[in-house]
Amino acid sequence: MTTSPAGAVSVRDAAYDVLRRHGLTTIFSNPGSTEVSFLTDLPEDFAFVLGLHEGVVVGAATGWALAHDTPALVVVHTTAGLGNAVGALATARANRAPLVVLVGQQDRRHLACQPFLTGRLEGLAGDIPVQVESPVRPADVPGAIARAAHAADESRGPALVIVPMDDWEHAAETLPLPAPTSVRHSAAATPRDVADVAALVSLAASPVLIVGSGADRRDTWTALTSLAERLGCPVWQEPYGARAGFPQDHPSFAGHLPANRTRLRNLLDQHDLVLCIGAPFLRQYPYAPGPLTDTRVVVVTDDPAEARHSQAELAVVAPLPDFCDRLARRLHVRTERPQLEAHRATRPGPHPEGGPLTPQQVLAALGERLPSDTVVVEETPSSRPDLHALLPARAPLGFLSAAMGGLGFAIPAAIGVRMALPHRPVVAVVGDGSSLYQIQALWTAAHYGVGAVFVVLANGRYAIMDQLATQHGGKPPWPAFREISVSGLAESLGCAARRISDHADLCTTLDTVCQGLADRVDPLVLEVAVTTDGHFQP
Repeated sequence: MTTSPAGAVSVRDAAYDVLRRHGLTTIFSNPGSTEVSFLTDLPEDFAFVLGLHEGVVVGAATGWALAHDTPALVVVHTTAGLGNAVGALATARANRAPLVVLVGQQDRRHLACQPFLTGRLEGLAGDIPVQVESPVRPADVPGAIARAAHAADESRGPALVIVPMDDWEHAAETLPLPAPTSVRHSAAATPRDVADVAALVSLAASPVLIVGSGADRRDTWTALTSLAERLGCPVWQEPYGARAGFPQDHPSFAGHLPANRTRLRNLLDQHDLVLCIGAPFLRQYPYAPGPLTDTRVVVVTDDPAEARHSQAELAVVAPLPDFCDRLARRLHVRTERPQLEAHRATRPGPHPEGGPLTPQQVLAALGERLPSDTVVVEETPSSRPDLHALLPARAPLGFLSAAMGGLGFAIPAAIGVRMALPHRPVVAVVGDGSSLYQIQALWTAAHYGVGAVFVVLANGRYAIMDQLATQHGGKPPWPAFREISVSGLAESLGCAARRISDHADLCTTLDTVCQGLADRVDPLVLEVAVTTDGHFQP
C-alpha cells in the first residue's frame, strides 16, 4: 500500500477502493508517463488490458461495458491520449456505453508554467462526455471518481476525471466521500403514463411497433414480444440501430426500416399509429424534404435526450421493461390482425457457387452456421442490409454496431464483448477498409487470448464510398487498395489468419470454426475475398 509521508492512506489507494466499490477492476489503457504513478505496482485484484491505440482501448471498453451493462474503466494519457480517443468516445456516447475515463495530466506543482505534456483537457472532447471533472485538490480525486461512476451509469456515456500525475501520492482525507455510495432511480412506470399510451394504442385500427437499441434487454424483449402478439402488428427495427430491440426471428418481425425519408413515409403511412420503443423517432441518413410521417407517433424511451429529439405527439420517459410489461397486460388481444407476410423483409436470393464470392454468399454461409446466441458485431457499411436479412439477431446483444457510424469500432468492441462474456460466441463482420482503422486491436486479442472470430469482407476498396460517388453522378478520386493483405497484417500482430477465395473453402472453414465458437481461446481472422456490391440504398 502506498502511503503519504505522514503514514495516511494515499489518494491512489483511496481511489482503488472507490474503483473496487463500483466494480471497476479491469483497466483498459494505452498508458503514458502521466499515468505511471497510478499504474505501477497495480494491486493484484486489478487486471490491465493494453491496447495499441486509444481507439482500441475505448472500443474494447465499450464492448465490455455493453456486454456487462455496467461502467468500464479507461485510462488515457493527457492531450495525445484523450485526443486520439475522442472519436471512439463519441461512438461510446452514441452507443450509450457507460465509461469512467481517467485522463492523466502534468504534475500539479508546475502546471502554471505549462511544462511539456501539459494538457488543455477540460474541453478537448467537447460535449461528448456526460461529465468532466478536474478535482480542485488531490484529496478530491477519489470523490470525483465515485461521481464519475454514478454519472456514467446514470447518463449512459463516458465520464472524465482529469488527474495530475502527482495527485496519487498525496494523503487522502478520512472524511466520507462527497459522493453517494449508491444511487437509486424509480424502477416503475407510472399508471397514468401507461394508461395514456394504452388509450392511444387502443384507438388505433392499424398500429405499428418500432423498436430500437434501448430495448436490447432480455426482459424488454419478453415484454415487447407479448405486446406485439397482443396487437398482432408488424414490428420494425429503427434505421441504423446499433443493437436489436426485438427477436428478429419472431413471426411479427417485419425487418429494418429504411433511412430514406420518402421510403419511410410510404411505409409508415399505411398505419394510423406508430409506437416507437427504445429508439428516437427516427434516425435518418440522406436528407429529403417533407415530414417523416403524417401518422400519429408515440415514443417510449428511458433516455430523456432521446425523448426531447423525437417528433412525437407523446413522449414518455420510463424504465422500458416495466413499462412494456404493464402496457402489454393492459391491452386486449386483437381478434382482427393484419397480414404480416406483406411486410416481411425479403432475403437475398441464392447465388451460384461458382465464380468470385459475393458478400451475400459469405453472410448466408454464416447465417446457416452461427449459433443462435452469437454476438454479431457489424462494420461493413455496403453489405449491412444483407447482413440484417441473413444474420437476424436471435438473442439479446445478438447484434452490435457503432451508433454514430464512425469506423474503427467493430474489432476492438468484439474483443471487449468476448472478454466480458468469455463463453458466448462473438463474430465481427467487417469490411477490409473498416478493419484498417483499428487493425492493431488484433494484437490485444492475441496477447490476452480473446477467442473472437473476425470475418473480413475484402474487396480492396471503400465500396460504400464508390457507390455514393456514383449515385452523386461523379467519379471517385480515391484509389483502391488491393495491395493490402489483412490476413498478413493480422499474422504480423500475432493473430492467426487465413485468406479464403472460393465457396467450397468458405463452407469447409466455417463448418469447423462455427462448431467451436463458444470454446475458442484464440482469435482468428478470416479474410474473404469478395466482389463489390452494385447498389447501396439507405
